[in-house]
Amino acid sequence: MTTLRKVPPFDAELGATLGALGDLIAPTLTPDMIEGMRESFVVAPVEDLLSGRPVTHFERTVPGPLGAPDLTVSVFQRTDHAPGGPGIYHIHGGGMVMGDRFLGADSLIDWVEQLDAVAVSVEYRLAPENPDPAPVEDCYAGLEWMAANAEELGVDPERLVVAGASAGGGLAAGVALMSRDRGGPALAGQLLIYPMLDDRNESLSSHQFDGIGVWDRTSNDTGWDALLGDRRKTSQVSIYAAPARAADLSNLPPAFIDVASAEVFRDEDVAYASTIWACGGDAELHVWPGGFHGFDIFFPQAALSVLAREARTRWLRRILGT
Repeated sequence: MTTLRKVPPFDAELGATLGALGDLIAPTLTPDMIEGMRESFVVAPVEDLLSGRPVTHFERTVPGPLGAPDLTVSVFQRTDHAPGGPGIYHIHGGGMVMGDRFLGADSLIDWVEQLDAVAVSVEYRLAPENPDPAPVEDCYAGLEWMAANAEELGVDPERLVVAGASAGGGLAAGVALMSRDRGGPALAGQLLIYPMLDDRNESLSSHQFDGIGVWDRTSNDTGWDALLGDRRKTSQVSIYAAPARAADLSNLPPAFIDVASAEVFRDEDVAYASTIWACGGDAELHVWPGGFHGFDIFFPQAALSVLAREARTRWLRRILGT
């Protein structure tokens, strides 16, 4: 399939802002750019994120997967946290190759403050130095630790949600599948924000966005190649690494899935929600018109970004009973 010229338009506000930034937000990541992107991909210090907010942060070292190094997790909770509240297990994005546990922490801290949730964000190993299954196994090990220590953390283990954006959304979906198949922690929900689900990169939307927007077709190839190497696009790829490959999405916790109309992941995310429904499951799907990948992170004050963030919080309130 050749690159298509017709693409959905960007939202006027988001498109104007993206255009004004020019090369500061490049659409394409190639393998030779990974190291430089890691160095420049700087998240605000956690102290700045917490400034003036009634939220505390501490770190824990927790057991990694069998035979693997220990993991570092960050724990966020309100200063007046009431024990027995909801828990949010967070997995950061970054295309499987970059980012850290503080990427996306601004939204996480909002949920902690608004819902009196305790949030745990995991520092998982990155590809290509640590290919699959290292990232998803790290994330599952962190979830097991949170569930096992729920009482100490002040969390009701029956009100535990896994959440992630982009690569973190794909890993969150993989962790939910792992928990189902291994008889692991019971999850109340899975919050999948424009998740990275399909290594095959063959959907219509994956061909539409090539050199356009943020995280284009080539970037997607870069991330999946780093994670899977020669196994990519073969039968050797696990459903936990690429959840779109799972034919059976039954017996999973309720899902919130959102994605933008003008991004690579649009069609695979819509298909994932459709498969959940076909298997008799519960999924809430939003396709944000005119958004590009990560629109709410890059431009959180945009009207569409505000709507997207509000929708996620409403779903969390409903699922967690807050």
